Amino acid sequence: MILHVLPGDSLVETFKASGIEGEIAVCRECLVEGDATGETLPEFWETRARFLGGQYGENADHYHETVVREFAKLTALQSDSEINLWFEYELFCQANMWFCLSMLSNSTADIFRVAPVILSDDKIWDGFGSMTPEDLKACFAKRIKLSADDIELGSDLWSAFRANDGARLAELSTRESAAFPKLKDVTAAATEKESRPKQILEEILGEGVSDFVDVFGEFKKRAGVYGYGDSQVKTLLSNISPRA
Repeated sequence: MILHVLPGDSLVETFKASGIEGEIAVCRECLVEGDATGETLPEFWETRARFLGGQYGENADHYHETVVREFAKLTALQSDSEINLWFEYELFCQANMWFCLSMLSNSTADIFRVAPVILSDDKIWDGFGSMTPEDLKACFAKRIKLSADDIELGSDLWSAFRANDGARLAELSTRESAAFPKLKDVTAAATEKESRPKQILEEILGEGVSDFVDVFGEFKKRAGVYGYGDSQVKTLLSNISPRA
């Protein structure tokens, strides 16, 4: 069996139009934010369900049906299967990919990383969003097979990230792997995610930008490495005290 793990629902139709063979699992988490504790996987799912319920009104049953079931596809595969992880470069996607690799740490399936490799440097944080089916095929053609060391690195990155261990993230960022481009940029962003995004938004607001569409656009220009969507930016804005 061939499984493609897509980074969100927005890519599904374009992916289907590409004609690339295989089944689909959609990653619907946003592990870049919120509590990620839990000694066991079931405890972790309960933690996430509680966080998303409090933050976005996500129903726990709905979370298990639409999120957990998709992740379960990763560990239900036979040993001769192939898994393609379609994740972008920025922190939002990387945190989700690191988690997937932690789930796959004991898998005997062949695991590949599919990245938006056709992007120019000035568009590096844009991801797959504006790509055509042909673009996706071009990215797939340049996928990288993950070695045991790559999978271990991803799992270690997840452990350090969920523990907010900045020193460990910095140490892991020095590892060389073609499967993890932009790793130093992303791990540096991860260590500052509790402070730097808010500071950037305060700078934008201080420049007189107030309309959310404009604020969000400017934030993406200055902090694209985080990969935050409008939900994350709105949450950050809600925690910024209005200026007198």
